Amino acid sequence: MKKVCVLKNNKLGNGFVLDGFLPKGENEYYIRNKQVNAAEKYWRNLTNEEVDVLKANANYADDWNMVLVSDVFDAECIRNSKFYGLVRIGDICCGLLQYDALQLPIGIYNSIIISSDIGNNVAIHNVNYLANYIVENECILFNIKEMMATPTAKFGNGVVKDGEDEDSRLVITVMNEAGGREISPFEDMIAADAYMWAKYIDDKELKRRLVDMTQLTAGAQRGYYGTVGCNTVVKNTLSVVDVKVGDCSVIDGVNRLQNITVKSSREEPTCIADGVILKNGIVGFGCHLYNSCMAENFVMGNNSTLKYGARLIDSFVGDNSTIACCEVLNNLVFPAHEQHHNNSFLIATLIMGQSNIAAGATVGSNHNSRTNDNEIQAGRGFWPGLCASLKHSSRFASYTLLAKAQYPAEIDNPLPFALINNNPANDELEVMPAYWWMYNMYALARNSWKYTARDKRKHKLQNIEFNAYAPDTMEEAAYAMTLLEKWIAKAWIRKNGNDPANMTQQELKEKGQQLLFGDKKEVKDLEVLAEEIEKGNRKVRVLKTYEAYHAYKDMITYYAVTNIMKYIQANDNVDTCESLHNHLAAKHSRCKNWINLGGQLVKEPDFEKLVSDIKTRTLLSWTDVHDRYNLLWENYGKDKAEHAYMLLCDVCGLAKITQDQWHTLLDKAMDIQDYICNQVYISRKKDYDNPFRKCTYRNDDEMIAAIGTIDENKFIVQIKDETKLFKQQVEELLSKLR
Repeated sequence: MKKVCVLKNNKLGNGFVLDGFLPKGENEYYIRNKQVNAAEKYWRNLTNEEVDVLKANANYADDWNMVLVSDVFDAECIRNSKFYGLVRIGDICCGLLQYDALQLPIGIYNSIIISSDIGNNVAIHNVNYLANYIVENECILFNIKEMMATPTAKFGNGVVKDGEDEDSRLVITVMNEAGGREISPFEDMIAADAYMWAKYIDDKELKRRLVDMTQLTAGAQRGYYGTVGCNTVVKNTLSVVDVKVGDCSVIDGVNRLQNITVKSSREEPTCIADGVILKNGIVGFGCHLYNSCMAENFVMGNNSTLKYGARLIDSFVGDNSTIACCEVLNNLVFPAHEQHHNNSFLIATLIMGQSNIAAGATVGSNHNSRTNDNEIQAGRGFWPGLCASLKHSSRFASYTLLAKAQYPAEIDNPLPFALINNNPANDELEVMPAYWWMYNMYALARNSWKYTARDKRKHKLQNIEFNAYAPDTMEEAAYAMTLLEKWIAKAWIRKNGNDPANMTQQELKEKGQQLLFGDKKEVKDLEVLAEEIEKGNRKVRVLKTYEAYHAYKDMITYYAVTNIMKYIQANDNVDTCESLHNHLAAKHSRCKNWINLGGQLVKEPDFEKLVSDIKTRTLLSWTDVHDRYNLLWENYGKDKAEHAYMLLCDVCGLAKITQDQWHTLLDKAMDIQDYICNQVYISRKKDYDNPFRKCTYRNDDEMIAAIGTIDENKFIVQIKDETKLFKQQVEELLSKLR
């Protein structure tokens, strides 16, 4: 425990950086001077008359020669304040600063200022202790108990300062509460960086390079001052220690901020208010944190919200996310995560974006098991239902929907867009593949739209694929088709009294395809059982297998045709089927493995090249790495078109797409677009036709007044318009390829 001690003959405000940590010929202010561009600014000493006015207004300085001011200086605007060490003050003249309904005179009142730089036209009132800070122009500091920076301030960055041990480096224990996947945050860290670091932790050389690059982001020198950006308001706050605050942010009624960077700008202001406690972390641009939430050892991406008592600990949360009323520990969460209902619990997980955690869901708790701490991994679009409880270790394909249940065993679900249900009456686990496509199209189609619409970021460091139909999900769908072929074949063999073990994998595949492209009635009554999805011996029953198989094929067809269409529209030199094949398939083989790099999808060979270039120092800094992400993103449209073409050929059994086949595929895509449009309408219409949904209204007029008519639904209208446009584009392309 730290003790109170008495210092003799020490002047307050001096000795911020000890001599042993100063470069030769430098004084303790050398970093501070760089931070404020002191060489480009002008300060002067006070005149005798100004000192007399300051003393008459109950001000004190241990050395008035250490108080420097600009030429625009009205001593009457400083009252009842004390100054220690080197204090430099910008323009001060009579006037007011206003924020909302709060108006305060420009100047310094009832405050203690220690070794700090004060910008132009700043209002500092009732700041009990301001030490080692740079306050930029037109800021309001009002009713603050303490605001200070220490010599080894890191502002939430995982760096080690001169003279410190490696143990002092800040780490975030993501994905596993027992440790082993620690990452060190830095100011511009994005989900892609965190994923590469934590997921590939076994690559020791990569880890060393990432630590080295992180160390370069903030510098090892001691002596950095805390900063408050222009037009920032900090008021009614208890403690601010080692905090860097960006422009135009608002910090109001906060209990404690310690070792934090708050990124903020005029375009994307950040607000932290109402009892918040933050320690050791990075807050992104445009974030909102309020209502007694707390966070420790964390990174919050841009345009994210933490509110209503939420606890965020040892976690990375990606851009465009909202967390409220819940507990989130030891997680790596990709962008567009929603967890805003009471009593939900997320621990030791990798959640790969566009996810929604329902009230009462317990995702990752190991308290229902005697096993050691472990992990849960879920692809994009993960939706566990109300009060769902899961066991470590589990893994879920993209767009898995879990029905309300306490799942008794570990699950490894490879089937995307699936509904999973625990059936205790039959002691079975039930899986319905492609559920979203068949029965919840309104939500599926709306997801891509809403995540794009909610993306209000101006600083888009993290590239994000919002479309549900993308290389990662379509590869999962293709793999799911092969599983369904095998499982259906085995079910048919068992029904006929034979042993599936006597057949080869190729024979199972051929038999499965024969059944799935044959009479639906022959498949309908089969008891199709999945393999290796749940730990244990009970049955895992697969539902609607025939419909799901063809749903997956329709998804792939739709994904492929729409992306090929975009490529043709963007490339005038693609005017024949032969040229299309040469552009998209002649030089490459299909990439089956895509890395979800924090929301950006990257081909596995490109990712491996990225990692290699980091280790060989071809990429020297995180800026270089981010530039590589952006280059890969620029190529993503072409990569996706290539993948779409080759996947379509593989699924349809084609060597290349001819003109007749292209026309057939376009016709099929129009039919699928009609299906999407109709299913969006039908899945939403259930809410209007369900008598139990209508029972709370006196009559139809009250219901329409409250929720409108289905034909007025903006998203349904949008889908209808998109369907018309899609058909127009298809008509235009029908005659383009020869």
